[in-house]
Amino acid sequence: MPLLEPKPEALRPGAARSASHDRVLDGRAAGTPEPLRGELTALLGPEKVLWKVSDLVKYASDASPYRFVPQVVVVPEDIDDISAILSYAHGKGREVVFRAAGTSLNGQAQGEDILVDVRHHWTGIEVLDDGAQARIRPGTTVMRANATLARYGRLLGPDPASAIACTIGGVVANNASGMTAGTTRNSYRTVSSLTFVLPSGTVVDTADPAADELLAHAEPRLCEELLALKAEIEADTELTARIRAKYEIKNTNGYRLDAFLDGSTPVQILRGLMVGSEGTFGFISEVVFDTLPLDRKVSSALLFFPSLTAAAAAVPRFNEAGAIAVELMDGNTLRASVSVQGVPADWAELPKETAALLVEFRAPDEPGQEAYERAAATAVKGLDLVAPVASVTNEFTRETKAISGYWKARKAFVTAVGGSRPSGTTLITEDFAVPPSQLADACESLLRLQAEHGFDAAVAGHAAHGNLHFLLAFDAAKPSDVDRYAAFMDDFCRLTVERFDGSLKAEHATGRNIAPFLELEWGPKATELMWRTKQVIDPDGVLAPRIVLDRDPKAHLRGLKTIPEVELIADPCIECGFCEPTCPSEDLTTTPRQRIVLRREMMRQPNGSPVETELLDAYGYDAVDTCAGDSTCKIACPVGIDTGAMMKDFRHQRHSPREERIAALTAKNFKAVEASARLAVAAADRIGDRLLETVTGLARKAVRPDLVPEWLPEIPGAAARKLPRTSRVGASAVYYPACVNRIFGGPDDHRGPSLPQAVVAVSARAGKPVWIPEDVAGTCCATIWHSKGYDEGNVVMANRIVEAAWGWTAGGRLPLVVDASSCTLGIAHEVVPYLTDENRELHRELSIVDSLVWAADELLPELTILRKTGSAVLHPTCSMQHLGDVDQLRAVAEACAEEVVVPDDAGCCAFAGDRGMLHKELTASATAKEAAEVNSREYDVYLSANRMCEIGMDRATGREYHSVLMELERATRP
Repeated sequence: MPLLEPKPEALRPGAARSASHDRVLDGRAAGTPEPLRGELTALLGPEKVLWKVSDLVKYASDASPYRFVPQVVVVPEDIDDISAILSYAHGKGREVVFRAAGTSLNGQAQGEDILVDVRHHWTGIEVLDDGAQARIRPGTTVMRANATLARYGRLLGPDPASAIACTIGGVVANNASGMTAGTTRNSYRTVSSLTFVLPSGTVVDTADPAADELLAHAEPRLCEELLALKAEIEADTELTARIRAKYEIKNTNGYRLDAFLDGSTPVQILRGLMVGSEGTFGFISEVVFDTLPLDRKVSSALLFFPSLTAAAAAVPRFNEAGAIAVELMDGNTLRASVSVQGVPADWAELPKETAALLVEFRAPDEPGQEAYERAAATAVKGLDLVAPVASVTNEFTRETKAISGYWKARKAFVTAVGGSRPSGTTLITEDFAVPPSQLADACESLLRLQAEHGFDAAVAGHAAHGNLHFLLAFDAAKPSDVDRYAAFMDDFCRLTVERFDGSLKAEHATGRNIAPFLELEWGPKATELMWRTKQVIDPDGVLAPRIVLDRDPKAHLRGLKTIPEVELIADPCIECGFCEPTCPSEDLTTTPRQRIVLRREMMRQPNGSPVETELLDAYGYDAVDTCAGDSTCKIACPVGIDTGAMMKDFRHQRHSPREERIAALTAKNFKAVEASARLAVAAADRIGDRLLETVTGLARKAVRPDLVPEWLPEIPGAAARKLPRTSRVGASAVYYPACVNRIFGGPDDHRGPSLPQAVVAVSARAGKPVWIPEDVAGTCCATIWHSKGYDEGNVVMANRIVEAAWGWTAGGRLPLVVDASSCTLGIAHEVVPYLTDENRELHRELSIVDSLVWAADELLPELTILRKTGSAVLHPTCSMQHLGDVDQLRAVAEACAEEVVVPDDAGCCAFAGDRGMLHKELTASATAKEAAEVNSREYDVYLSANRMCEIGMDRATGREYHSVLMELERATRP
């Protein structure tokens, strides 16, 4: 064991705990039992079988209020693996559930036996017919697919609020729709073809002209019985009419019985049935969508009304005017969304009764937009609009930032409201639809019913389509609260069906939540047909039992998860999963959601239980060590949960007092450390990579992998010992070369000026010279200590850099330009909690400017571009995302290159200072997709604006990245 290996006990929850009724029991501490583990390992290979109890726990939760711990998790790579898993399940009498993003809200992505992760190896999009169609793999997120389609002026029809995280497989399997899809743009209407694997293992490609012939040969009984069901339904005119009527409004409750009416052959019937089948009929391995035009001329308004019913009553006006979206938000939703960055703070003061409509029109051109705006103005006339707080305008706008803010607030409905729920409560998200003409009546009835059962729920929805969502919070650990929820559900379902003839699930699919109420909505005849359809397609009941169909009247009360309190920073988490696609470690160890889920399970356990011990043993590497600490999860999370900050705090908790003292001593003597580091890098050029890799590898084994960086061949040579000469007299800004740029030089093959020389030169050319202080050596942005959780060292350096910057800039009269985005973020924001009160006042007077912003906003307007390169690919860093200066990176690059590309899969490289040298597997995993996209073609230059991230991308791609400011210097050099 390494000398300084941290002890797992350091992270053991300290609070007194009693065992929760839904904890993982001690008998499961060893993980997947034999022979299941051994048999699947032999079948698929050890890397595809996740069996530790920590693996099972992290997959047990999703965005729903349910929690079921699987026996094993398998990660197939291809259809052969899928077929092998299904064959095994048939032979052993086991059950299989498919899970992709885990964003579904009704428990349909959870299983109690074999859980199949179909996110990790199932991504990709192929654009067809110049964008008219797209072939997409099921693990691809909606947002990622639309990013590619946007280049062709196209987009997908389904647009769920969880587009950042939800995957195509889940969208089709649930027939999820969203803000604008309604009943005409959803998956059922826009899927051109599917490729899927039936429970028997038979693979069907519905686009194959011979598909029916092949299926009849492979599955004659299935074909015969599907056609028999079709004939039976069509012979019943009353039932046929009922089925057609049910889909005049949004409906995802039960199976798509209209597939029997719309399809004329077994393959066509199956294509329809697979949509909305929630993984109970087979595995969808590929989808071909008919795409839709991306109308870029947008006009939107957020209109405020005195009540929910008043807002609902106004909806028909905007439907008639041609609005593509009319979204409803009640007072609770509006007030809760102030936790979302960019939402006006005064919304917190809105009266509870207030409601709002987000109305949007989209047109392909200017005349179309003007026509819609005239129609909108007519629709608004005579409405009883209110402006209870100063930020409310009740006006239509074309301004992109304002429109984006409206949608950010709307899409954060579940997460923002859920994040503001009382601590320790479980969140239920209900979704129903009524005929749009009855929306106002439904709103009034819903509010009355909530009050009767003691719920102060939040309401929002796709009002244009009569589709409402509402949230309920209750404590699943209290039987009385569960009983109250059960009583409400009984009354709510009867109200929706008997009074409004509505859909109990409009777009979230049946899941476990509404399965007991399926017959209430559809009646016994149609419900029995659904059971028979399941029997025909999956006669052995292998796939997703108790999802969609369940005869237990209390099935929706089984498996409700408790939400034990955890660290304050993470406690609001509703486990939605929006954070996961942005996380650098998502394909390696754990995601932010899973880090929180594992922590919650520790809190369910009695102190010292075998399960807690196993979770703690795995948590160090899986959660703490392999967190890049980039905090992009905070950007993706609608309520701003920063799991990266929590992991940094856990690193701090694992430090011994001796380690903290050493780190503080390093900060105090950083001038000597910096000089030594530069000398060591210079000496490395003479020693050679192989020897250094061997020496550092041995040191890592002896000391601790998380303390000793591994030498990488991509590490560049040393920076020049002296920085460029500059003058304080006449300087427009103070230039602070980050310590990383004072230690490491540029790419080995670069023949031009260094980064500091380039910044000085290009600033002078623009008539805005910069001054480099003589005493920058020994200062740092403090990120070195902050990222590792060394609080004492962080305090030392944070205060030193602020005091120095205040002096250099003459008390903030000059801006401080920083040439590494992560260092800009560190000085501008991350140092603040560690400053003394006096230095916090000094910090407020500083103007800290990233070099990208300096170049784009101050220099470019004054420069003459003399030469351009052909093509450039960019790597926007996570710090740029936090600072909001990705646009400036692009602006500077576009001044230097004829073609500029930001990869669709660009994300955090996870090099994170030196974390890519501590855990190179983290960077390899984080950059794999981006690197593949970058290397799919040649570019003339590879650009970013952070030296360590550039090194990380060098390693990932085999290319040489350099700062965009160096390229700007070349483009403007006389």
